[in-house]
Amino acid sequence: MHVFKRFLRYYKPYRTVFWLDMACAMLVSVIDLIFPQLLNYLTRSVFTRSPQEVLSLLAPLAFGLLAMYLARYGGRFYITYQGHVMGARMESDMRQDLFDQFQRLSFSYYDHNNTGEMMSKLVSDLFDISELAHHGPENIFISLLKIFGSFVLLLWINVPMTLILLAVTLVMLAFSVWQNGKMRAVFMDNRRKIAGVNASLQDSLAGIRVVKSFANEDVERKKFSGSNLQFLDSKERNYKRMGIFHAGNNFFQGMLFLTVLVSGGYFIANGQIDAVDLATYALYINIFINPIEVLVEFTEMFQKGFSGFKRFLEVMDTEPEIVDAPDARPLRDVKGVIDYNDVSFSYERHETVLSHIQIHIDAGRTVALVGPSGGGKTTLCSLLPRFYDVTGGAVLIDGQDVRGLTLKSLRSAIGIVQQDVYLFSGTIRENIAYGKPDATDEEIVEAAKKANIHEFVMGLEDGYDTYVGERGARLSGGQKQRISIARVFLKDPPILILDEATSALDNESERHIQQSLEELARDRTTIVIAHRLSTIRNADEIIVIDDDGIRERGCHAELLQQNGLYARYYNMQFEGLEQA
Repeated sequence: MHVFKRFLRYYKPYRTVFWLDMACAMLVSVIDLIFPQLLNYLTRSVFTRSPQEVLSLLAPLAFGLLAMYLARYGGRFYITYQGHVMGARMESDMRQDLFDQFQRLSFSYYDHNNTGEMMSKLVSDLFDISELAHHGPENIFISLLKIFGSFVLLLWINVPMTLILLAVTLVMLAFSVWQNGKMRAVFMDNRRKIAGVNASLQDSLAGIRVVKSFANEDVERKKFSGSNLQFLDSKERNYKRMGIFHAGNNFFQGMLFLTVLVSGGYFIANGQIDAVDLATYALYINIFINPIEVLVEFTEMFQKGFSGFKRFLEVMDTEPEIVDAPDARPLRDVKGVIDYNDVSFSYERHETVLSHIQIHIDAGRTVALVGPSGGGKTTLCSLLPRFYDVTGGAVLIDGQDVRGLTLKSLRSAIGIVQQDVYLFSGTIRENIAYGKPDATDEEIVEAAKKANIHEFVMGLEDGYDTYVGERGARLSGGQKQRISIARVFLKDPPILILDEATSALDNESERHIQQSLEELARDRTTIVIAHRLSTIRNADEIIVIDDDGIRERGCHAELLQQNGLYARYYNMQFEGLEQA
């Protein structure tokens, strides 16, 4: 019932359309129920009159029936058109809610869930929910109205024969309920398996360059084949259940006709019913059986839609781990003083990544973090914009705990340039403007100039309107990096995080981009993560972090003089060819 109530909420904005849809459904059902009775009345009371009287009544009768079926046409049109539009709008509302929820969810959710599965919930699951939203109430209402209406009229024609018919119908209903329970589990398994197919496809296509560089198409084909065959197996079990369900219900429908034929013959032989009433009865049997077939088909639709809606609710009910505190305040007039006060952090049940870290960074200064991979450098930076929350201690900006600040204002004050640059599918202009969506063309060009990418862009045939391809596939690593730097120039944040921003580039590209980064870092509080130690020689402070925490700190010259871990890293990179 809880799931059902959640589902009903999406009808609220479309109550007028819904009730008009139900009214049209009633109109269509009543007209269908009237026709056999009208035919019975005409056969008994009208067509038995004189030929002249019958002929004189044909024209008004034809116009009356025409008006009735024009009304039926209008009702059916509204049900098919506006009913489907209502379902599509509900689907759109759910899709928007789901997308908004994906935007709210924290990094930890994406650490554990696959993009392909999320897309499956956003697309295929919601389509089935849309079909259920439209056809569900309408099918149930029309079917129940026709079943009960025809049943009452059947009782009126002959009670004993109708009671026999009811007994067969109840057996059919019990069979449907039993099979329905078995189908529910199969449909839910179907959803999981198709999500697995989507996940495998997304993973393979996103990494297609790696696949081809290793000539591992056969490996990917085998991986996809595994998930594809699992889905096929689930579909086969699904269709087996559907086969039993539909064949069984068709068998019982045949039993209903058999019951009418045998019992009708018996009651005619005993003079309890005449041939005209039996013909009318047979017409009502079709009206009685047709909605039963609709309900049988609806059962399959309901299982698909219900399982999809439950998966939808699984996401909607997931609470983001990182949210604004009830009394969160915006971060204003940022100077850029950063403090890590006795900070500790661990990912869920994993071992501790950071333990009792103490760092103070004055406004406008540059601090570099170096050390082996896995030492917690990126994690330390991720705590500043609250991609994750500390498990101990506090992170402060200008003396304010970041957990007490609004996420929007906090993250608006921090610019991040990463090693793995993500460019959105679109133009160079659109990707630079991502740093400030309402930026003018002049501001975009100025940011590009500061990032040393303007001349390259102007040399392209379409200039700033050049399409970059998926993830920037049509650009080199250095070009993509400079666009990402231009994006941050446009954002103009007082605090900057450079996460190995040049480590994936060649020496020439690194030299140009290092100049852009130094320009970007000017007058900003900057945290740099670097493996190439040549890029951090001018940092105000260098902090060496490994699995045991902070090992060394000082400027470049001081750390070389200590001849410790930093000096060892430095000499390994430059093989002793460069002296401090």
